[in-house]
Amino acid sequence: MISPWRKLREKGILGMNQRNADFIMPYNKRSHYPLVDDKRATKKAALKANIPVPELYGTIEIEHQIKQFQQLLKNENEFVIKPANGSGGNGILVIAGKNPNGYYRKANDALISQDEIQYHLSNILSGMYSLGGATDSAIIEYRVKFDNAFQTISYRGVPDIRTIVFRGLPIMAMLRLPTRESDGRANLHQGAVGAGIDIHSGKTTLGVCHDSLIEHHPDTGARIQGLAIPHWQQILEMAAKCYDIAQLDYMGVDIVLDKELGPLMLELNARPGLNIQLCNDHGLLPRLHQVENLDSIPAKAQQRVAMSLDIF
Repeated sequence: MISPWRKLREKGILGMNQRNADFIMPYNKRSHYPLVDDKRATKKAALKANIPVPELYGTIEIEHQIKQFQQLLKNENEFVIKPANGSGGNGILVIAGKNPNGYYRKANDALISQDEIQYHLSNILSGMYSLGGATDSAIIEYRVKFDNAFQTISYRGVPDIRTIVFRGLPIMAMLRLPTRESDGRANLHQGAVGAGIDIHSGKTTLGVCHDSLIEHHPDTGARIQGLAIPHWQQILEMAAKCYDIAQLDYMGVDIVLDKELGPLMLELNARPGLNIQLCNDHGLLPRLHQVENLDSIPAKAQQRVAMSLDIF
């Protein structure tokens, strides 16, 4: 059997080495990395540019602040803890509620004690999940409540939309769907499902899990193809606008849909993965070269989205 990756090579698949050498190194200035690598800085820049993000409840930067987290969250029973400089979804703890006995409930319904949360916070500060293992800070923010449109194709977690943006133009997108195996996280390396999205219609196409094509969600059994993503035009424009704050020519933009607040920018990625090609059944190279050869790029995000839709 011919593997899907081999078929994609014939369609202009972009490999990691070529991505790094031809697009990340020449197009992404190192001086702009700190903003996207630090989730606090990203959130601050997004708010300044009127890009909606999950509300920040607080930050824990040193050990003695850890015991104060309950006071910090005295009015919140649902929240998310993240390493400020984490990568790949590692170190993220989602708390979905609290019971009368003082235990917190994770997104997978498992209970966790206050001491366990404090231990997790201590691990974050030590740099266990950070880029390069450097000491880190923990950010605590609003827990997104996923849009009802995803109810049948997501398992106990919040799906997100990853868009590859090149020179300010959205060129490819996918929906990442949590599964039982991924423990409710939208992380493909941990077993989440990736679903390609048609740029024009905003509808899902192919589904992929562990590099294998699938038609139905492994836990819910719902069909993956044909789901219309709500607020699609707004999502594309938000992704394009993120280029203006990050100043990275090649990047990934992760957006979630909250059922009450609408699209929220979750984070930016200067080194986005390449599985997006598999679930779109299309390599990135042809699209990257088309944008690379453009003589001029519009200054406004809306115009860049219009150009992208016209090209692709």
